[in-house]
Amino acid sequence: MKRSDDNAGVQPRADTPPSSDVVVTPLRKRRLTGELYERDPKMTALIAELALLPRDDLVARTAITKRSEKAYIPSECLIYFIRASRRDNNEIWFERLYRILTERVLRSLPKAESRDGKTESLTRGIVRDKVFGRFVELLSADRTDYVDKLDYFEVRFDGALASLRRDAQEQAWRDENRSQPLEYDEDSGELSEEVETAAGAYDPFAASNFDDPAYRLRLEAAIDALPPEQSRIIHMLREGYPIDPKDKEVMSIPKALRRSEKTVRTYRDKAFAAIRAAMAEGDEL
Repeated sequence: MKRSDDNAGVQPRADTPPSSDVVVTPLRKRRLTGELYERDPKMTALIAELALLPRDDLVARTAITKRSEKAYIPSECLIYFIRASRRDNNEIWFERLYRILTERVLRSLPKAESRDGKTESLTRGIVRDKVFGRFVELLSADRTDYVDKLDYFEVRFDGALASLRRDAQEQAWRDENRSQPLEYDEDSGELSEEVETAAGAYDPFAASNFDDPAYRLRLEAAIDALPPEQSRIIHMLREGYPIDPKDKEVMSIPKALRRSEKTVRTYRDKAFAAIRAAMAEGDEL
């Protein structure tokens, strides 16, 4: 997949660099007043210092989880290097940092089960999935083109994540009310025969009238009405992310969402069946 090289930032070197003259790429997002977002000067200095480390050393430090430790690397710095990895198009380097950052995010989110592990909260589970899914979407999109929404995470990571949580909590009930679940076997998790038949080989993006603006508007509305997990998968499919890539080092949808290939395919088929039904209803109007 083609990746944008503009403003990709400085890369940590695999060997000892000859110069310590490092320029940290500025952010692009602007405040309502028109001013550009700026990192804390101490964070900028730390990024410049970390950029001089060999990659293995940097990864070792990012793996430190206790913030009280002197060598701990703040998430603001970690996401900077993840975004900067677009320049050399090195998926292995991206994967190493991506895994560490997403683990941090998951640890910070409320778990669905209670502390005693005996009960689960549907709302907490939905919020957790929404926040993590949205964060992964932003990171995935930024691999292709600069996403200025991630700039806030480089300025104040915890605050940006808290904002995602607030949005998810407010929207959870809307998604539950507007989403009509499709039938599937609760024991096996498999789609029902009706859903499989409806999905079939249907591809809404390969329709003969896809160039029709009215069709595309209806299609976007149908996608927006999907449950969050299904909607994320459809958007990632549109961006070119594979479900089962031949090259296992390539970022895939199951890897990004931490789901099995079978689960992703099931959600995809449910989404296609729901979209097909919604588009058919539109044809009858």
